[in-house]
Amino acid sequence: MNKNREKILIIIADFLTINLAWIIYYQLRVNSRWFTLLTMPEFVIPMLIIYFYWLIIFTFVGMYRTWFASSRLDEISTLFKASFVGIFVLFFLILIDDYLNGAGSTTRILIFIYWGLFLFLTGTGRLFVRSFQRNLLIKGIGRKNALIVGFNENAKDVQNQLKQHPALGLDVVGYIKANNTCSDSEYDGVKTVGIIEDLQEIVERFNAKEVIIALERKDKDALVEIIAKCEPKNIGLKIVPDLYEILSGQARTSQIYGIPLIDIMPQLMPEWEKKLKRLIDISVSLVFLLMTSPVLLITTIVIKLESKGNVFYRQDRCGINGNIFKIIKFRSMRKDAEKHTGPVWSQKDDPRITKVGKFIRRTRIDEIPQIINVLKGEMSIVGPRPERPYFVEMLSKEIPYYKRRLKVRPGITGWAQVKHKYDETIEDVKIKLRYDLFYIENMSLRMDFKILFRTIFVMLLGKGHYE
Repeated sequence: MNKNREKILIIIADFLTINLAWIIYYQLRVNSRWFTLLTMPEFVIPMLIIYFYWLIIFTFVGMYRTWFASSRLDEISTLFKASFVGIFVLFFLILIDDYLNGAGSTTRILIFIYWGLFLFLTGTGRLFVRSFQRNLLIKGIGRKNALIVGFNENAKDVQNQLKQHPALGLDVVGYIKANNTCSDSEYDGVKTVGIIEDLQEIVERFNAKEVIIALERKDKDALVEIIAKCEPKNIGLKIVPDLYEILSGQARTSQIYGIPLIDIMPQLMPEWEKKLKRLIDISVSLVFLLMTSPVLLITTIVIKLESKGNVFYRQDRCGINGNIFKIIKFRSMRKDAEKHTGPVWSQKDDPRITKVGKFIRRTRIDEIPQIINVLKGEMSIVGPRPERPYFVEMLSKEIPYYKRRLKVRPGITGWAQVKHKYDETIEDVKIKLRYDLFYIENMSLRMDFKILFRTIFVMLLGKGHYE
């Protein structure tokens, strides 16, 4: 079953079961004569409102993401947690309504009856769909070809586990050797079909949809090459946990049928969340620009009075997918600060920084003009800080996964900015890279709001470069 059909089937199941829960609840409330009715409640409009209410909650908690052999118990657990939050909000709203209308507590008890019906019916609907999907995979419908990189005990164990659990829907069609020194081999009917250098061609030849990395530690250097070759392809990439710490910060662990495989480079954000993030970026930028206009005016004046040169500083930076754009900031250094030195990192007590520049850096005021970059779509409010092309090329040679930061739109503020100071040395960059990768791994609107609140805290306390 492809991803779109899977999502459509789940949405249809939820639509039927959520509305059925409402219908049964309505019948109990109106026709059972167990509860006093002051007025006859509406039926259709509240039912539709409640459905879209749950649709929004389910979407936000990720219950419509593509399922890959996840535990059905985990799905019911997620449903319980999502419904608990939703019911709590409804209970609170009913409590306010009862208080304003002087109603008794009977209607508050009704919400728990509805919750029980909702959990049972929606949970049953989802279990039915997942069981149906599982049976299709066992019968050979919708299965995917998989390649295992490596030919060792770990690789053979992965094949054994996949064979023992057909509900995973993966068929191993070949092993890929780490290098040419390995002789051609076969295990349980599956042969070695090539080496890592030919990975892209092998993927196309076997129509593989999943690549599972099961290398030995001595071959760990090949990880970078494998990821680079798989990145342009629309294939899943998983790894056995022995190598997890090597990629720490850019993976999500998922235990499936007892096989602890790790997803590498999963979808960072669903499309709806990306669009909502962009909408929030534009809205927040416009409001923030309006609110800070007096600060912008004062800063412009004092910069102009203190030193010669332009008020704003424009510089090439690497954006999403490596696209170059001009970042806009308030100038905090003297004019032509890098004329004789070339590109260098800022340092603590940097003599090139002006007095005004020291203050606006400490309070992050120098970052405010980047709102224009956000409105142009070159940046986001929250994301990894954009770096200069010169340093990107230099750092990517020293830090293998540095360019992973270019997979998302850069931000004015980010997890690394609220957790660490300005870059002064290569060690600072490595530390901040770990924070950036953590953000990418956990990228969500909730994470963005958390970073925004912490950024406000940093600005108010004047922390940052001198913290």
